[in-house]
Amino acid sequence: MAEPARRIDVIDARPAFTQADADTLNARFEGVDTLSMLKTVFAEGLAGNVAVVSSFGTESAVLLSLIAKADRTVPVIFVDTLKMFAETLDYRETLIRTLGFTDSRAVAPHADVLAQKDETGLRWSYDPDGCCEIRKVEPMNRAKDGLDAWISGRKAFQSVTRQNLPRFEIEDGRLKINPLGDWTKDDLEAWFEAEKLPRHPLEAQGYLSIGCEPCTSKVLPGEDPRAGRWRGWDKVECGIHSPVTPIPAPAADPDDPANQPVF
Repeated sequence: MAEPARRIDVIDARPAFTQADADTLNARFEGVDTLSMLKTVFAEGLAGNVAVVSSFGTESAVLLSLIAKADRTVPVIFVDTLKMFAETLDYRETLIRTLGFTDSRAVAPHADVLAQKDETGLRWSYDPDGCCEIRKVEPMNRAKDGLDAWISGRKAFQSVTRQNLPRFEIEDGRLKINPLGDWTKDDLEAWFEAEKLPRHPLEAQGYLSIGCEPCTSKVLPGEDPRAGRWRGWDKVECGIHSPVTPIPAPAADPDDPANQPVF
């Protein structure tokens, strides 16, 4: 009797999601309110193994409130760069407790990497891109390992580089969900008031977009909400998010104070 043919193991390296999947989801949920969309996505397992990533900034409570209403067991991931405001760390504890999440995770840069690449802790002052890479991007990549999809709090109104945000997009084979992509500032304020959500303690001081303490400044009247991030640098994102609408870089005037180093 002949032996059965040997079965060859094949590793399925296909991405979990494709652009066609994102297009289908965008079409399905067009016009559907955000909370209903999230409830359906979680209930039907449309995003697979999913988590929400939060910076616990001034607007984070809105997305987290919606996620909690839909499913409090969804993991909440926070990247602690070890350069965060103490107020942000306290705010994180407040929101997790208030909203009742059951799975709160924090990821931080490796100590040996910091020792090799940022021994003085001052890399932010001369190489903000490099600082973000080791303190935020690399830890975030580790946090996303094993996820099929992740939820971000990006909103189109925040800056010109975030315009035309779809609710569902593909990034490195994962589904990226932007539930608040089409929300306006008025929408956020209305939700804060209706749900009586706690505010970030630094917001009242003029910090409208909050990241790491050394690279965050107050936003002046009339400025882009993210103008206080990396002020003085030709930098608009930490590297976790890519600009949605590429725009040409303006010619830098070396005499313009906005183009001068921090020091």
